[in-house]
Amino acid sequence: MACDEPAALSGIFTRQNSAGTNSLDFEPDADYKFVESLEERYKCAHCHLVLHNPHQTGCGHRFCQHCILALRELNAVPTCPVDKETIKMHEVFKDNCCKREVLNLHVFCKNFPDCNSKIILGRYQEHLQQCLFESMQCTNDGCRDQILRKDLKEHLSQHCKFREEMCQYCNTYVVLINIKNHEKNDCPDYPVPCLQNCSQIILKKEIEKHHTVCPEAEVDCPYKQYGCHVKVKRGKLAEHENSALREHMLQILDKNSRLEEQISDLYKSLECKEIKIQQLADAIKKCEKDFRQYTQLFGNNSNLMVSTQALASHLDKSARLESQVKQLIQMANQQQSKLDLRPLFDTIENVKQKIALMETYDQRLVVLEDQSSKHDLQINIHKAQLNKNEERFKLLEGTCYNGKLIWKITDYKMKKKEAVEGRVLSIASQPFYTSRCGYRLCARAYLNGDGSGKGTHISLYFVVMRGEFDSLLLWPFKQKVTLMLLDQSGKKNHIVEVFRADPNSSSFKRPDGEMNIASGCPRFVPHSVLENTKNTYIRDDTLFLKVVVDLTDLEEL
Repeated sequence: MACDEPAALSGIFTRQNSAGTNSLDFEPDADYKFVESLEERYKCAHCHLVLHNPHQTGCGHRFCQHCILALRELNAVPTCPVDKETIKMHEVFKDNCCKREVLNLHVFCKNFPDCNSKIILGRYQEHLQQCLFESMQCTNDGCRDQILRKDLKEHLSQHCKFREEMCQYCNTYVVLINIKNHEKNDCPDYPVPCLQNCSQIILKKEIEKHHTVCPEAEVDCPYKQYGCHVKVKRGKLAEHENSALREHMLQILDKNSRLEEQISDLYKSLECKEIKIQQLADAIKKCEKDFRQYTQLFGNNSNLMVSTQALASHLDKSARLESQVKQLIQMANQQQSKLDLRPLFDTIENVKQKIALMETYDQRLVVLEDQSSKHDLQINIHKAQLNKNEERFKLLEGTCYNGKLIWKITDYKMKKKEAVEGRVLSIASQPFYTSRCGYRLCARAYLNGDGSGKGTHISLYFVVMRGEFDSLLLWPFKQKVTLMLLDQSGKKNHIVEVFRADPNSSSFKRPDGEMNIASGCPRFVPHSVLENTKNTYIRDDTLFLKVVVDLTDLEEL
């Protein structure tokens, strides 16, 4: 029979033993301590260890699956190491009867005698995940301590240096080994001494505010504008004001005297300009009087040229005088405006009104921004609800109610890479049902393997989920389940695993949470078979998995 070895073995097993396998498994190379001595019939004829996925040859001897493949790789015509008979690969079949017996052999926990549990070999890994004496790494980031599972809770809460503790000052949770550094550098409520050596202890966040009232901070004398340039500590400012009272008063009097002199000079200048204005006004009146006399004198004279020139001369002189008068009036008004403070007060009042108006606008702007934030929040909530509804509609459109699931996994290479890098270890299918009101189920795949298949196989599991009609259904779930990797060549060379739900397993009881612990095949299909270019399990970076639940004897609501 010409085919790849793993696929051939899986195919032969499927044809000769279509039922009877289950989801139990164990690590093949571990050192197990059996409660009773391991019988020879349960040992591999090649590696002499307990049989893992036993296969029986035509000569009647049993081998581990990986051992029979190793014999084929060592020799083109493999021979049985017991009776030297030629092993014909088409006669090799998967011995499910022996596998069940091996998986049900009782072994001691590896943590014996601390743990005195006796477990069947198929549940050994499941037991280790719950064993109180199993050593495991602390779950806190940065901690490398190995702790017994029974001591983990106490370690996390009391002993781990990487646990989070609340800062006693700001109530923020900080990793314990960083808490001193946090208090000194980042904690806003950490008490610190004043930088001005005033002996007061202040919260770090209030140190700037304290500096505005600190009695040791140096400040300018309030009489600086009058000429006192002394800097003194705030706590001694009153003492300085009392001791220098006479000097401050003299400085104020001196400045007031200079201001009075300036005002007196301005008044004298204004009086001179008013006298000059009056003189110019009298000159203008005299010119107007002379002009009228000239007009009367030369009114009947035929020598119009002379009278015109004289008139023009008087007009020019009058214009110049009028211009000078306007300039003097303007200068006088400017000098007077310097002494008149009413325009300044009016300007200050206008500025105050504008500032009050701006503050009103700021308050309205804050209210509008708050309303805008609330509207944005409501919009985001509605968008999230719409997205959630769209996802639900998509799930409802693709949901099957006949106990069958066809799961299309696209972008296989990218998703496997994410699994290898530890970013997305597993992916789950959409839910499917045995009927409209039946069991709610799904499949979960680990593209880089899980447990004994990690790094070498795809692991495929069957999951019982919490449904709307669980209270009406019979529990535990007992149906036969078939897991398949579909061949896309049309030759139907599918890889198949079949198991019947174990009613004693917690995986098949009525779910307490969203879903039960997954149960299935950690070594469902090797990567070497799946990704072999000779096979057609992957096309266009896409593979298809199928899950079928046997609905026989299942009563429909």
